[in-house]
Amino acid sequence: MDVYAQIVLNIIRHQEAIIGPIAVEQAEQIPNLHLEWSKKEVSIDSDPVIVIDNLVSAYRQLFGQISVEVSKEAAASLLTQLQPAQLPQTLR
Repeated sequence: MDVYAQIVLNIIRHQEAIIGPIAVEQAEQIPNLHLEWSKKEVSIDSDPVIVIDNLVSAYRQLFGQISVEVSKEAAASLLTQLQPAQLPQTLR
């Protein structure tokens, strides 16, 4: 699994721990993001930076800025593997 898919997986896991199954439901609505959540598998069909930004933005629309902070915390350990230009805007 590439680093972007790992970031998505971590974000969804952290959100799910706080808001429950609605976190997965919201993620399933993101274009070009495909989940097989029972296996904790994630695939991204297009620009992963855009997909991650869309995911974090969806959580923010529903639950506010705290969702962004949870997402940043969830992704923090993996963001070090990316160059600054490769970081999704919502996680900077």
